Amino acid sequence: MTESAPTLILTGGQVLTVDRDFTVAEGVAVRDGAIVAVGTDAEMRALAGPGTRIVELDGRAVLPGINDSHLHGAAYGMTKPPFALNVGHPAVGSIADITALVGGAVRAAPPGEWIVGLGWDAGYLTECLADAGRFPHRRDLDAVAPDNPVCLNDFSAHMVWANTAALRACGIDADTAAPDGGVIDTDPDGTPTGILREAAQRLVQSALPVPTVAQRRQAIDGVIRELHSRGITSYTEPGLGPGGTGTLFGGLSTDNWTAYAELAATGDLQARVSVLLLPAPMGGSADDVRKGLAELRRPESADPRLLNVIGVKIFADGVPPNRTAWMNDPYPDGGHGALCVHGESPALQVEELREMIRIAHEAGFQLGVHVTGDRAIDTVVDAFVAADEAAPRPDARHYVIHGDFIGADSLTKLAAHGYGVNMNPGIKWTISDLMDEIVGPQRSAYQWPVRSAIDAGVRVCSSSDAPITEPDWRQGVASMMLRESKASGQRSGPEQCVDLASALRAYTVNAAWQDFADDWKGTIEPGKVADLCVLDRPLLHLDPHDISQVEVDLTVFDGRVVHER
Repeated sequence: MTESAPTLILTGGQVLTVDRDFTVAEGVAVRDGAIVAVGTDAEMRALAGPGTRIVELDGRAVLPGINDSHLHGAAYGMTKPPFALNVGHPAVGSIADITALVGGAVRAAPPGEWIVGLGWDAGYLTECLADAGRFPHRRDLDAVAPDNPVCLNDFSAHMVWANTAALRACGIDADTAAPDGGVIDTDPDGTPTGILREAAQRLVQSALPVPTVAQRRQAIDGVIRELHSRGITSYTEPGLGPGGTGTLFGGLSTDNWTAYAELAATGDLQARVSVLLLPAPMGGSADDVRKGLAELRRPESADPRLLNVIGVKIFADGVPPNRTAWMNDPYPDGGHGALCVHGESPALQVEELREMIRIAHEAGFQLGVHVTGDRAIDTVVDAFVAADEAAPRPDARHYVIHGDFIGADSLTKLAAHGYGVNMNPGIKWTISDLMDEIVGPQRSAYQWPVRSAIDAGVRVCSSSDAPITEPDWRQGVASMMLRESKASGQRSGPEQCVDLASALRAYTVNAAWQDFADDWKGTIEPGKVADLCVLDRPLLHLDPHDISQVEVDLTVFDGRVVHER
């Protein structure tokens, strides 16, 4: 094999380069971890040497390696056995199903050992659907786990369902005050029901057994192997730091940075991971941000193309299913939600949030702010603008995380300042029917307005937010094109549908832009890294309903085949 010959050629297919013009080629050639040529089948075959591996595509599609730009990799790994039970839909359909799983785990566990699960959603539980006033309660779990503390996180990771033994172990009773940005649900007599929302979750989560760094490395490695099977070669780990200490298994804690850094140092990190630091917890303060950033001191990475700290995450409000997103108009059953930051009044919370954003901006970090309600989004975007006016930065690339109900004014401001938004079409597909009742049909149809954002000139990234949903970009692309619900198949806000090119950009080149890496990844062009995803069929002109059924045949990372079906 000549020194200049490619090591790998994929040819005879539909190579969607996702470049500026969305060019479609027939083949791509790879050498030394980089793309060296893109062109026709004849051009690619002419480059081959004696040792070149040629993959005959037979018309199959090739994409840039998928970039899931908001995926809690470490936390996702620790939601799986042996760390946690799967209590999510469709594995369970009722409270009875969940208690049966918990009961089985109790019988296999020593007395007093914690039982942990993730994924329950009241919107899919038979008892809650049959009785509108019914909600999971500690007594449901007490019946099967009287002596083992139980902590079950809901699908959104914004709510915990605990039993009496867990509340007792954590010292939670009628006199316990919820932390800033948190809610402890109570019965009429003031006794906790076992449901803890937002920042109150950490009252229980902080008591859970702490995995070792070695166990965290094992969990991350397992997740990356799964991601390879899905064609994913890059992801953003959205929040690691002291603010994540009290999360489930410390899934957002600094210990996970240590695990990632060790994997990178030994050459075992087989994905490109961008990291947002998490200096402050949900319900935190500007002082928490200052202290957290001082503690973290922007960790260094041996290879920033593998592991790179690019920004800071801040929590602004909650989530719509919990009615904790801060909205301009009230929810149908009352209330506006609230910011989940320190402060004794909404006005003081707004000032605190603006100061948190200012501190991170002036420290030179990109900001990714978790924010879902329209009133909270306007507050965050105005804080971005104010921080930049006070300390101008030409290419900060701040972005709104989720942005469920982002309005036209905020989209215009994001576009004017070169900021972005990171949306979650898989969550839209999962919960759109449930949201009709929670926020009303009109707001539900508008939720995650992808088309409006693109038309306003905002760079849109799409992501799974795993473990909130599976890291399935295929379902995300289909959802962006169709806006159909998982449960009913009904369309929800079809005016917000986008075309295939826009949907793919949200998982490739736009995500690379969010990573400050669009000059070296995210498209199939000579000089870019050889991260590629080969599908089992052509993608152009495929019915969007069939996209979620597409299989990933081959994944190439840094020029090496890391998955082959």
